[in-house]
Amino acid sequence: MKAVRVVLVLVMLASVQINTQAQCAMCRTTLENNVSNGDIGIAAGINFGILYLFAAPYLIIGIIAFFWYRTSKNAGRKQYI
Repeated sequence: MKAVRVVLVLVMLASVQINTQAQCAMCRTTLENNVSNGDIGIAAGINFGILYLFAAPYLIIGIIAFFWYRTSKNAGRKQYI
């Protein structure tokens, strides 16, 4: 019963959406000025940086999970031998 409550609370928290502006004022102004002048190079660079910062933690967690799985799998094999 407690697990159902925890899952229900997590689903409710995940479904709440909040409107936010996640860019600082200086970055936003720089991007708006460059895009309005026809230079999209800086905007593309900042977007790539955002994607890099977004993907890096998931990649690190995935690598740790892979090695953890491989270690536990090898430990299970040694236990039966």
